Amino acid sequence: MLLDREPLFAALRDRDLGRWAKALSQVCRQRFDPSQHGNLCKWIDAWHRLPDVPEATLDAQHDAVSVSGGDVDLNALRETLMELHPWRKGPFELFNLKIDSEWRCDLKWNRVCGEIDLRGKSVLDVGSGNGYYGWKMLAAGADFVLGCDPMLLYLMQFEVLRRYAPSPERHFVIPITDAELPAGMQAFDTAFSMGVLYHRTSPIDHLQSLLGALRPGGQLILETLVLRCDQEQVLVPKNRYAKMRNVWFIPSLGMLSRWLARTGFVDVDVIDVTTTTDREQRRTPWMTFESLGDFLHPGDPARTLEGYPAPTRAMVTAYKKD
Repeated sequence: MLLDREPLFAALRDRDLGRWAKALSQVCRQRFDPSQHGNLCKWIDAWHRLPDVPEATLDAQHDAVSVSGGDVDLNALRETLMELHPWRKGPFELFNLKIDSEWRCDLKWNRVCGEIDLRGKSVLDVGSGNGYYGWKMLAAGADFVLGCDPMLLYLMQFEVLRRYAPSPERHFVIPITDAELPAGMQAFDTAFSMGVLYHRTSPIDHLQSLLGALRPGGQLILETLVLRCDQEQVLVPKNRYAKMRNVWFIPSLGMLSRWLARTGFVDVDVIDVTTTTDREQRRTPWMTFESLGDFLHPGDPARTLEGYPAPTRAMVTAYKKD
């Protein structure tokens, strides 16, 4: 059922998190109230117009997370799904209709999936967006995935895929930030934070919330903007970075390692460092607003419009002490 999180609350109670389940049910009830967002009723109506295909199956083994199993009116489906525009994370494919999202998240996933083992793991996905990575995590063997994202549009996009997900449910997205997680819950084997750290006014608080969510010995997978330099430095944009107002701290890899160590993580390992290009982030028919090409200096694509180094992202892993 749309926006029903009772299966999640039952799963939390099974994991000795009953007190949080009770508090979380109240939060979800409040934030799923249509009066809390002017477009929520429109998005809910779009969800109800999705095709009813009992034999549908969901597959996340390939680059696009896909739903198949029935013949549907693709023009009507496209019109319905465009009511949930913009689609920033993906790609997805529903009944042969390709959703070409702004971000090619499969490229990022392919950088990390061979370096981690999620088999049988309980996973926290902070800043999950519409749940693309969560479906990939389940396909990689995770037992349970909980995504956190405060944006109701992304949550409704998740509900599109969830409608066709297999039972019993093992993947949920809830409308909270990591700052709203219970302190010291120690409930997850693995925590992902991809594209979140630089949006936080306190990166240390963010890392501490992730540390507290992990069981002893648990693994963090962190992806964030970084500076390419040998010194332990951090960039604090004067105003905007790549037109974004909500970018606060961009560390060098040395500084990021220091933050992780000061927070309490050990065994920091850099998996990948990649400069973002328009192969990975670009405007598409499913995301018609400005994208990477509009954020870079027209005379020097190695710099942002503001003159800062162009976006470079690092993927690192670290562990909570046993």
